[in-house]
Amino acid sequence: MSGGHSPTVGRPLVPGLLCPDWALPKGVGALLTTCEGGVSAGDFASFNLGAHVGDDPAAVASNRARLRAHLPSEPAWLDQVHGCTVVDAESVTGHVRADAAVSRTPGRVCAVMTADCLPVLLCDDDATVVAAVHAGWRGLAAGIVEATVAHMAVAPSSLRAWLGPAIGPGAFEVGDDVRCALADSDEEAAQAFVAGAAPGKWMADLFMLARLRLRRLGVERVDGGGACTYSSPRQFYSYRRDARTGRFASLVWLDAH
Repeated sequence: MSGGHSPTVGRPLVPGLLCPDWALPKGVGALLTTCEGGVSAGDFASFNLGAHVGDDPAAVASNRARLRAHLPSEPAWLDQVHGCTVVDAESVTGHVRADAAVSRTPGRVCAVMTADCLPVLLCDDDATVVAAVHAGWRGLAAGIVEATVAHMAVAPSSLRAWLGPAIGPGAFEVGDDVRCALADSDEEAAQAFVAGAAPGKWMADLFMLARLRLRRLGVERVDGGGACTYSSPRQFYSYRRDARTGRFASLVWLDAH
């Protein structure tokens, strides 16, 4: 599966940066990075943004500076822990343990880093609030999507969501514990799991699970989804594929007036 291509996820801006295929209202900006166009070497080649994965700190700083040149401010980087804590991006200084950030301040950038987990970006029609969510299976099970939508404090029907690249259903094999955590007594969620080759193994669809949770909250407009990190080694990092690897970022912000 390592040589395939995922669906197009965005329009190239410069090498390593994509503008997501997302119908954004005026006043909202978003970017997606890839693993191309940076200065990291070896397992982290080349546009790694993760400072916690063992890469040369100087290379990470250089990559972040390159990204920063295309943003209105330094992103509110989170220490992601696969939980359900949501913070206001305006309050993020130093190390903050959280898996989603919300901003109502023009120019403040929300960001999540991933390498198989699902990044979810959100904004409202009136361009008053945005959010970035780190939604792996643990975060989904813990309620990170629900917590983020609640924290945004606007009508869910006014929200637009975008699902970024994540490990796809053809590559994401999980055990009974994951299926139980996400689909126990939930017939709709159970449809996101297909029996694997071995007993007790399942192929899980994170995109379907996230869409289901968003729809149940009243968020009907969901773009993206389907781009598989595991199957796109030339474009995206994948922890399941490579173990020692970098992180790419999904970012959203309100334009400065």
